[in-house]
Amino acid sequence: MMPRTISLLGSTGSIGTQAIDVIVRNPDAFDVVAIAAGGADPEAVADQAAVLSPELVAVARAEAGDAVREALEARGVRAEVLAGEDAATRAASVGADTVLNGVTGSVGLRPTLAALEAGSTLALANKESLVAGGVLVKAAVKREGQIVPVDSEHSALAQALRSGTATEVKRLVLTASGGAFRGWTREMLHGVTPEQALKHPNWDMGPVVTMNSASMVNKALEVIEAHLLFDVPMDSIDVVVHPQSIVHSMVEFVDGSTIAQASPPDMRLPIALGLGWPDRVPEAAPALDWTQPQAWEFHPLDEEAFPAIRVARAAVAESGLHPAVFNAANEECVAAFAAGDLPFLGIVETVRSVVESYKAPSDVTLEAVDEAERWARETARAAVHG
Repeated sequence: MMPRTISLLGSTGSIGTQAIDVIVRNPDAFDVVAIAAGGADPEAVADQAAVLSPELVAVARAEAGDAVREALEARGVRAEVLAGEDAATRAASVGADTVLNGVTGSVGLRPTLAALEAGSTLALANKESLVAGGVLVKAAVKREGQIVPVDSEHSALAQALRSGTATEVKRLVLTASGGAFRGWTREMLHGVTPEQALKHPNWDMGPVVTMNSASMVNKALEVIEAHLLFDVPMDSIDVVVHPQSIVHSMVEFVDGSTIAQASPPDMRLPIALGLGWPDRVPEAAPALDWTQPQAWEFHPLDEEAFPAIRVARAAVAESGLHPAVFNAANEECVAAFAAGDLPFLGIVETVRSVVESYKAPSDVTLEAVDEAERWARETARAAVHG
């Protein structure tokens, strides 16, 4: 059996590096034909190319192209190099069997659409592209199962949904670790610092996702993503806090049965499933050790302290473009918080204000998404800086 060809977007990020670990341990299963990264570290990109031998290396920074070419030449790697803001989109368009989109932020939307248009299976770790362009992404899907979720929660839901038909599903239950401020009241969150927000108790993730986890915006984005991926109404998707991050999500069926997917908090498992779907990759990650005592807790979400999911539900109810506004405004607010220009509680409060003031046009187009994001970013910056 021929190995599955892979185009890996966001190769130097958290998802990308863990995907490479899975790929190099399964050389007969996967063949990487393209990698794409930001380009801030040309040497790291070249090191990955030396291991993977892709035909195409893409970097978003136009000025990084020559440095990447020199680094590849120094390692004896022959590959086409693309540089510029559309480089990842072109890497997504090569027609690989599977495109793993591990880019961070809504800049992943165009690569997502390009992968779908090329007919590739899209292993989607870039939830923002689905949130920002949900209507467009769903319209671009050419066949059932073309999008395979890579987020641990949505991978868990996809696995649990194999247990029944769509008409048998009553609700989806996403689990949340609670992030760096799990169990904190709203009063306790006044004055917290970016350094505190980056101390996630369970997961090793990039800084943006980690901060979004602290504010529960990440979970709000995941609720929107679950709604779009699985065609389940927003009011049939719940969130519970599960500190151990062992049960990654659950599906409740109409007969009262709940199916849960459980594994240690290791992203290599959902990444491997995304790469190999519908097949499982043997030994992708360690399994639970049932010889040791374990206790799993589940707690209701404190929506007074963490109102992001409430704001996300309201955004979806407004229009197909309001989620793009929600996401873009949040990206600006997280950057402002990291720079010390906005208090932690101001992130979601500012996002809520921006979402509520947005007036959407009637049609959802790629240009309309771009304009909605531009407006949201400008409005959020104005709210932060006055």
